[in-house]
Amino acid sequence: MGKAIIRSVLVVVALVLCRPGVTADHWVASWGTAQQLMKPERAIPSAQTPPARIERQTVRMVARPTIAGSQVRIALSNSFGHGPVRIDAAQLARAGANGSILPGSGRSLTFGGRTWVVLPPGARISSDPVAFDVRAQSDLSVSLHIEADSGPTTSHPIGLRGAWMAPGNQVMAEKLEGATQFRSYLWLDGIDVNASPRAAAIIAFGDSITDGFSTTPDADMPWPSILARRLGAQRGMAARSVINMGISGNRVLREGAGSSGLARFDRDVLSRPGARWVLLLLGINDIGFSAIPGLPASEKATAEDIIAGHQMLISRARLHGLSIIGATLTPFEGVNTYTAAGEQMRQQVNQWIRSSGSFDAVIDFDLATRDPDRPTRLRPEFDSGDHIHPNDAGNRAMAEAVDLKLFR
Repeated sequence: MGKAIIRSVLVVVALVLCRPGVTADHWVASWGTAQQLMKPERAIPSAQTPPARIERQTVRMVARPTIAGSQVRIALSNSFGHGPVRIDAAQLARAGANGSILPGSGRSLTFGGRTWVVLPPGARISSDPVAFDVRAQSDLSVSLHIEADSGPTTSHPIGLRGAWMAPGNQVMAEKLEGATQFRSYLWLDGIDVNASPRAAAIIAFGDSITDGFSTTPDADMPWPSILARRLGAQRGMAARSVINMGISGNRVLREGAGSSGLARFDRDVLSRPGARWVLLLLGINDIGFSAIPGLPASEKATAEDIIAGHQMLISRARLHGLSIIGATLTPFEGVNTYTAAGEQMRQQVNQWIRSSGSFDAVIDFDLATRDPDRPTRLRPEFDSGDHIHPNDAGNRAMAEAVDLKLFR
């Protein structure tokens, strides 16, 4: 009798979901960024230095979703805060020019039915879903009002998109008054959409080369962004978002700029809804930092250390059903931490990535960016000038080196 009742319930649920206009929720990350703690001494905002704390102010940030959806929710993170942070009001809108929002596009956001939310230290909280026609590659604006002193902010410093801070509660204002511009994301951790059932997310997990450190601000030229546009242009392919989880200065094994790759993998990869693939490009800072004079031995890495770290990330991804794609480390001769020993480490790690069979697939970013006449250097036309970070053209070459068939 019990089994008959269960079968009847399942039949009813299936019939309901098959009715026109009735669909099951399928939440997928459409945009995201990796967070870290801002240092308290960074108190004066500028284009390169985001505010370290907020009080009686509104922050407005711009993000570009990489797939479409019929509903949206934002994720706010206080992962590195030492105390609770109260967000007193939040709004989502279509972004206009210079920090404005398009008239009539704003939607107030709630959290558990409330217009405000307190983020405990270490917490990541999503807003309630709101009906919103999210369009792929169309900018959204997220505005947050913080009344009380926030304390040190959880942020992503290298935002590469304009953000604004304005006095008072201006979350609903079409144009901000008295605003100061900077480039960073404060507390905003992700934007998820209720997408088509076959949609899925690709997580680009890496350091400044993934973050897009030397790309043109406001041009959306980091290689994960270009890859997202390539995927979006494919006819007949299910929607594939690309989520940039790069942190400039990040390392596989040890703390640096942000938590180590091993420490942040669960938060920045496994917690993203709809994640199906992770594309790993991490390790060049483990090599370069090891050549810093006076660095304690405990902070140095060997090629074997980096490979072991990659193997642990591979195991973690597969434990949760994700495919993991390895990317070879790009050249860095010309940087002041470059050494022959470091280059030997890079070659050893790249040889393992290419030939070990440990990854589900491999993308050869080294081959895509190196100078054919001097393979230890970036191609001159791809070099941003610091000899390690590819420019816009270099990021395009990296994105074009990715075989899109991997994501079918």
